Amino acid sequence: MIKGLIGISIWLLCLCSAGCGEQQGATGGAVISTSTGDVKFRVETIASGLEVPWGFAWLPNRDLLFTERPGRVRIIESGKLRAEPLFTVPDVEPTGESGLMDITLHPDFASNGFVYLAYSYNKEGKRVKVVRYKFANNTFADPQIIVDDVPGAPNHSGMRCRFGPDRKLYVTTGDSTDWNLAQKMDSLAGKTLRLNDDGTIPADNPFIKTPGARPEIWTLGNRNSQGIAWQPGSGLLFETEHGPSFFEGRGSGGDEVNILEAGKNYGWPEIHHTDKKDGMESPLLEYTPACAPGSAMFYDAAAFPAFKANFFFGCLAGKRIIRVVLYGRKVVAQENLLENAYGRIREMEQGPDGYIYFSTSNRDGRGAADKADDRIMRLVP
Repeated sequence: MIKGLIGISIWLLCLCSAGCGEQQGATGGAVISTSTGDVKFRVETIASGLEVPWGFAWLPNRDLLFTERPGRVRIIESGKLRAEPLFTVPDVEPTGESGLMDITLHPDFASNGFVYLAYSYNKEGKRVKVVRYKFANNTFADPQIIVDDVPGAPNHSGMRCRFGPDRKLYVTTGDSTDWNLAQKMDSLAGKTLRLNDDGTIPADNPFIKTPGARPEIWTLGNRNSQGIAWQPGSGLLFETEHGPSFFEGRGSGGDEVNILEAGKNYGWPEIHHTDKKDGMESPLLEYTPACAPGSAMFYDAAAFPAFKANFFFGCLAGKRIIRVVLYGRKVVAQENLLENAYGRIREMEQGPDGYIYFSTSNRDGRGAADKADDRIMRLVP
């Protein structure tokens, strides 16, 4: 761990839940400190004037591909934003909270050029799919559907698609605002899916031999997950999930961090917030009031030694970054970073330079955008 167990215990007394005064209204030139002073950083803007950047993927040469929700794939080359999109998804349907969402590269991208896009489209109503493209010479070609016909809706369409350490593709789906689908094994909604890179089904998926169950399913009972990341060392899959907010007098909240494991049921809609029920998993962390988590990442680089193995995610309604210090499965401490400094924060990823990149989502219809929004920014030492 970052300072040993004694130092971590001190953290529990020191971390401030609302962020430190140094952070409030932070600007690109300011030196910002964590609440215990173990990390100091600045915030740099990499690109501005964007429209709801949703997912990041770095090319081997360190250029950054990213998605904008209306359907555009764009690129930052040698630190400079190319003015025109590389590609616009032809059948994207970008209304409500959905549209072109995630982007991820195949583990063997350097040799096969495969890029995966997750987005919503119309097919007798909104649906969601993941499509694989061949990327070469800054063009997208040869589309192949990996998973299709996932229930979608203006809200609660998921989705993240990322490759795990086992080289399988994990796809999160929302409940498409039909709560009951999350518990139905013949539906792909409200689940985590696990697929081979070509869309076929891994032979060791947990429900592959269960009558009436979709063999793609890895976990069920997930309301609307938009972040997944694997813990360095343990390989555990951590997930962030939007909760039900106002529900049966519980108040605004119920957002979750879970550890996803094969075949487990995460309860929605039968349990939520901190409820417990036999055969269902309660969250590792729960947030009331709502923070609206939109991403997930672990830090595993050298630029910020004190952040090593920490879990981070961006918050939309919460307008901040949450840092979680872990000891395996155990939550040791957490703190808020950049609270109310840049508005709604969605994507977060570690860049190949070891810096932490994030995007704002202030032009998504729920934020208060300024003239620079939306932006891609990064934390630098």
